[in-house]
Amino acid sequence: MVLPGGARSGVSQLRRGVLQFCVLALLRNGERYAFELVRELCDAHGLMTSEGTIYPLLSRLRKEGWVSTVWKESDSGPPRRYYTLTATGRRALAEFASEWGPFRAAIDNLLDSEGSHE
Repeated sequence: MVLPGGARSGVSQLRRGVLQFCVLALLRNGERYAFELVRELCDAHGLMTSEGTIYPLLSRLRKEGWVSTVWKESDSGPPRRYYTLTATGRRALAEFASEWGPFRAAIDNLLDSEGSHE
């Protein structure tokens, strides 16, 4: 879909801004390796991503202390690095979630009321 006036770029920036919290949400219920995260994000509408995007993001989350990692042997290839949400990551996700609902509601309200002033 082609959006006018740079809207596609704006949506892309918004997607990049929330992607780290989507990753944290996926890790909330247990460890995953990078390709699992990519697959699950791609299954979610509008969150298409790649390993080229996810690895730098996971590295940043690890440096921030939001995720921890462990290498595990794989039955189908080389060892895999598994990512787990830390307590700090859980707090960051909870804070984001508490802000996201009101933020989303405010945006939805503005978008839904656009035609009411014409």
